[in-house]
Parts: sequence; C-alpha cells; structure tokens
Amino acid sequence: MPHQLVVGSGMIGRPLAERLAGRGDQVTVGTRSGAGVPGAESVVLNAGDGPAFTRAATGMSTIFLCTNPRYTDWTTQWPPVIDAAIAAASSTGARLVVMGNLYPYGSPTGPMTEHSPETTTETKGLVRKEIWHRVRDAHARHEITGVEVRASDYFGPGVAGTAHLGDRFFTAILQSETARVVGRPGRVHSWSYLPDIVTTLVAAADHPGEWGRLWHVPSTAVTRWDIAAQLNRHYGSHGTVAGYPQWLLTSLGLLNPMMHEIWASSYQFLVPYIIDSIETERLLGVAKTPWADALFTTADSYRASTDTA
Repeated sequence: MPHQLVVGSGMIGRPLAERLAGRGDQVTVGTRSGAGVPGAESVVLNAGDGPAFTRAATGMSTIFLCTNPRYTDWTTQWPPVIDAAIAAASSTGARLVVMGNLYPYGSPTGPMTEHSPETTTETKGLVRKEIWHRVRDAHARHEITGVEVRASDYFGPGVAGTAHLGDRFFTAILQSETARVVGRPGRVHSWSYLPDIVTTLVAAADHPGEWGRLWHVPSTAVTRWDIAAQLNRHYGSHGTVAGYPQWLLTSLGLLNPMMHEIWASSYQFLVPYIIDSIETERLLGVAKTPWADALFTTADSYRASTDTA
C-alpha cells in the first residue's frame, strides 16, 4: 500500500487526500494547524521548515505539494517551501508532484500548452516560474523525481472566498442579482473543475514515465456571460454579470495589498485565456467532466447551502 503525503488541506489538498484514501492508499495530510481529513492521518507541518518536511516525508511514496500562501506572501513564503519540498524529496526518495497554475505564461496570445514560453513579468508569475524551474532543474540533476500539474482558475462545490467562479458568483446569478467580477466577462476563459484537478494530480503521480515535465488539467473555456446565461436558463433565474472597471481595481490596489495583487493578475481576464490539455488527455488518459455536469453540480451545491442557511 503506497503512503502519500499531501501538504495542504484546502480546496485541492482536501479532496485529493480523500480521493487517495478512497482508493486504498495510506495518506498523511500535513498542515500548520494539523487539520483532519476523513480517512487520512494528520500531522502539524510548517512546509517552510526543511527538517520537519523531511521527517514528514520519510517513508512516503509521493509528496503532493498543494499548499498556497496568500498572494501578498508569495515572495517570502514560497522560496523556503519549495526548497524544503525538494530537499525532502531528495533525502527520502519520495516523488514530488507540485500543484501549479498558469501564471508563468504571462499574457497569452493563443492557447497555452505545456511548451508555451513563460513570458510573465508579474511578481506572482515570476514566483511560480521559479518554483517550477527549481523542481525541473533538480529533476534534471537526478536529485528528485518531480512534476508539476497546472490548472486554470478552479471551481466546484464548496469553492468560496476570492475565487473568480466561486460562491459569490453563483449565489448572485441564482438570486437574479449582478455578479461583479474582475476583468471583461465577455472574454473566453478556461475553468478547471476541482475533481478534474484531483484526477490529473493522481494520474501524473501514477504515470510510470513522463516525469520532469508539466501537465495541464483538462478544462472548459467559456465566458462568464455565457455561464450566467446557462444558469439562468437552467434555474429560471435572471442574474447578470458586470466587470469592475480597471481604474477601480488600480485605485483599490493603492490602499489594499491584496487588491493590488488581484489587479496585477487581472490581465488574465482581459484577453482570451485558454489552456490546452491535449497531452494530458492523450498520455495520462484524463478527460474533463462534461461542462453541464460540472456547472450544474456546482450550482446545486450552492443552492443546497442557501436553502439550509
């Protein structure tokens, strides 16, 4: 029975741990709080503490790095975390699977593949680019066996907070109100369904070859206007979508560090932002959940939580 270490128990780490435990793997989840996940053991772990990370990874088959600091903390918190993860993988022999995103590609001029140039000049994109390069280079030096899985903005049941397609968006549309969003809601954008992210992470870890590379999560590209229209037709609601003016995001960013970071990456919603996952589908055998199933399953979860509130 493989023993897996999942670092982080947020929107991705938690369902990943549950999926791994559900198929019979022994799973340990490491978080700062020691938060529990059904079917898994829990340990208190500061992912930036190298010796502690190595102790937690001892005896593990795979390290799934699914933690994600606040935007405003990326430049200070990510470097020690990725260094600790690489050191742990090198010392213990555990494979390293890193959960990533599309930020390194910058503002695209077409669909983003695993081989697209990483042209970002934005701070968070540069951080994520450096994370992957450290993993890639350590793999190339035969110090670790590593891979990164990249997804676009995620959505799915229970997604809340600052997610661009989370509870605030769905609740507004379903209540026939206006969902306020970053960027231009008429631009096509790829959305990654949480269960499909988990499936890709597991498939990447299970693949006997094809390490030292990137994988893209199969996702669906659709505008937020179209999403609202689909929800309205299905549920009989009359919600609308409107984008915040860029000048407003800029102004708020002068006063609020988090808003500054949201503004800095808002370019992703000003141009077509499409992820290509042909290689994942062909080589890993991962297929995306049909869009209607993913969309309405997510919407139903918010309707259920609203009904019981």
